[in-house]
Amino acid sequence: MRTYTTAKDLGNLEQAVQEALSIKRNRFAFKHLGENKTCLMVFFNNSLRTRLSTQKAAMNLGMNTIVLDVNQGAWKLETERGVIMDGDKSEHLLEAIPVMGQFCDIIGVRSFARFESKKFDYEETILNQFIKYSGRPVFSMESATVHPLQAFADLITIEEYKKTKRPKVVMTWAPHPKALPQAVPNSFADFMNEADVDFVIAQPKGYELDEKFVRNAKVTYNQDEALEGADFVYAKNWSAYKDPNYGQILSKDMSWTVDTKKMALTNNAYFMHCLPVRRNMIVTDDVIESAQSLVIPEAGNREISAQVVIKRMLESL
Repeated sequence: MRTYTTAKDLGNLEQAVQEALSIKRNRFAFKHLGENKTCLMVFFNNSLRTRLSTQKAAMNLGMNTIVLDVNQGAWKLETERGVIMDGDKSEHLLEAIPVMGQFCDIIGVRSFARFESKKFDYEETILNQFIKYSGRPVFSMESATVHPLQAFADLITIEEYKKTKRPKVVMTWAPHPKALPQAVPNSFADFMNEADVDFVIAQPKGYELDEKFVRNAKVTYNQDEALEGADFVYAKNWSAYKDPNYGQILSKDMSWTVDTKKMALTNNAYFMHCLPVRRNMIVTDDVIESAQSLVIPEAGNREISAQVVIKRMLESL
């Protein structure tokens, strides 16, 4: 595997999940694969779970790890071609990327949507420059439009906790004070559409996601209707995708906050969220602290999802 950005990159998803569960039982079984190899993790944005889990996964596989915080320890980087570089950016990404490739075997990249240009974001300009110019296998640690390591961890978690063969999984929009990218909901939808689940998306009008991710999901604007009989509730905020409101907050409707009354509509559902979470906006204290909350084991599975991806990349070298 040379790139990892979508569910399809994993091939047979059921087999990928079983591989993940096997690795979870013995995290050091493939330590020989990474001996004398280096994983470079490049961060253009802040991170807690992604940084810790991916570095731990690479170490489990015997790799050396280098973490580069672009905005704190490197030259400011220009990303656009044709720009006269007479401002505060001293180095162009098109030189920096192949230089980075000289010092590693695999590269993970984290670069959020800027919301300055929908075209720039949805063409995955920065991530694709790494894929094109680094000469190394590249995986997304969350990019402008996708977060496949998170979505894979979510699927692993659902597999571990499901009580029926084909559970009902609801992804519901919830309010947030800031404009957030569509990356997490896009990838969650991508993975759920490929998995054997009954998948429903609930959102206010104006928050429709890109159809290439929504695909066959049932979409409703009625949150209560969506939650009825749900086995898993995945709460997440995202900003508007459609023009002319791309990247904007259209509503902070607190009636969409997931609380005990909402969860009572479900089939004693598990609550999920990628973290970090704005308590009492996305979800109330009592729900996220309940016995049905999976946010901690879900975060723990980030190590496992990253390890499957890095293992497969090492096997392709």
